Amino acid sequence: MLDQASNFTKIREEDISFFSELLHDRCKHDKENLEKYSHDETEDLIFYPAIVLIPINTDEISKILRYCNEHHIPVTPAGARTGLSGGALPIFGGVLLSTEKLNKIIAIDEENHQVTTEPGVITQDLQNAVKAKGLFYPPDPASRGSCFIGGNVAENSGGPKAVKYGVTNEYVLNLEIVLADGSIIWTGANVIKNATGYNLTQLIVGSEGTLGIVSKIVLKLRTHPTHDMLMLVPFFDASDACKAVSEIFRAGIVPSGLEFMENDALRLAQNFTQDYSISVTKNHEAHLLVEVDGFDPEKLMEECEQILSVLEKFETDEILFADSEAQKQTLWNLRRKVGEAVKAFSTYKEEDTVVPRYHLPDLLEHVKKIGAKYGFDSVCYGHAGDGNLHVNILKGELSASKWNKELPNAIKELFIEVVKLGGTISGEHGIGLVQKPYMPIAFPEVTLQLMRSIKSSFDPNGILNPGKIF
Repeated sequence: MLDQASNFTKIREEDISFFSELLHDRCKHDKENLEKYSHDETEDLIFYPAIVLIPINTDEISKILRYCNEHHIPVTPAGARTGLSGGALPIFGGVLLSTEKLNKIIAIDEENHQVTTEPGVITQDLQNAVKAKGLFYPPDPASRGSCFIGGNVAENSGGPKAVKYGVTNEYVLNLEIVLADGSIIWTGANVIKNATGYNLTQLIVGSEGTLGIVSKIVLKLRTHPTHDMLMLVPFFDASDACKAVSEIFRAGIVPSGLEFMENDALRLAQNFTQDYSISVTKNHEAHLLVEVDGFDPEKLMEECEQILSVLEKFETDEILFADSEAQKQTLWNLRRKVGEAVKAFSTYKEEDTVVPRYHLPDLLEHVKKIGAKYGFDSVCYGHAGDGNLHVNILKGELSASKWNKELPNAIKELFIEVVKLGGTISGEHGIGLVQKPYMPIAFPEVTLQLMRSIKSSFDPNGILNPGKIF
């Protein structure tokens, strides 16, 4: 990383003058703003940019990148900075380019079920806007009330609905992006089928701002479901909860949400929100939150009955059916607040593991064995229907030496087991800064070299989000 830093030019007075003339008061380099943009939601990491630039259109992004490329100034794109892998951290200083002012929904195409949007639109705001037209944008990360749709594209975000409806990449039809040299291109076409050349659109999705900066997004939409039903299922054995996930799918049911929460995860969420309206007892090791949705209430009730039939194979306590919209909101709010609750409870590291769903019990077992070996406690929860388990490793009473020196070995062991199970090291949080040391576990060197070559083709001077992924 230090070698890479030597390739970059530090911000000079003439650079500040250029950016100030271009952006006026949207060029920030005072201490307060540099502090504000020095972090995302990744642990306690802080890296200060030299300057913060806030463009309002594609042309301004183009002029910024052209200038930075010519002068070898690193550029870190950032949105709402809700990421958990350090993807928006300006680790080499330089320019932090914020998309917060590119916040317009440009057009909702009701005839073709599409929406064109700028990247700085809050995900939930976009969902609500299309819902008002009877349309549905399913990807819904836990931070949907604050994260930007551009960040969702950068990380290929998922969320609870992904189990039935898929993740972000399945909805991105076309992207306007600005390349490192300032060139502006569209990556595809606003059509469902496209077999014209390489699929640059899908290459950009999940590339974490390392290949180009997204300035416009065209998304596919669905018709919004009119009904849903939700149940909370308490298990006396966490492994049984994991096993039940696969059995539900084997019965031919595809829920619209299937979430796993260890008992501690739910209890921490209750303490964090001060909402104790849902009964949680100590003898419940884990819970499944199961939702079905659609357009026919009778069919949904049949699906719930099938799910109950599957659950009869396992030892569960009394199942809670949400009997009102308010109770549904309470249950989903508790699930969505788990991450924040863990962060408020303890210093932690979150690993975004994903395996084929049948191997969830094996993954949970490995997590607990490795925790016992290295002396850490963990709180696990996640999108069980996708096999996506968020492993929150708690610092607790661990010494600073063990936390900093031994924990990376524990994480490495965990990722090795994940890959052995047919999984990979990030399901929806990306690689960014904190996961990049583990990329050789997921890929052989020949694959990593191909990725580096792609990066070099898009960004020969390496100015775009440097120090991330590789």
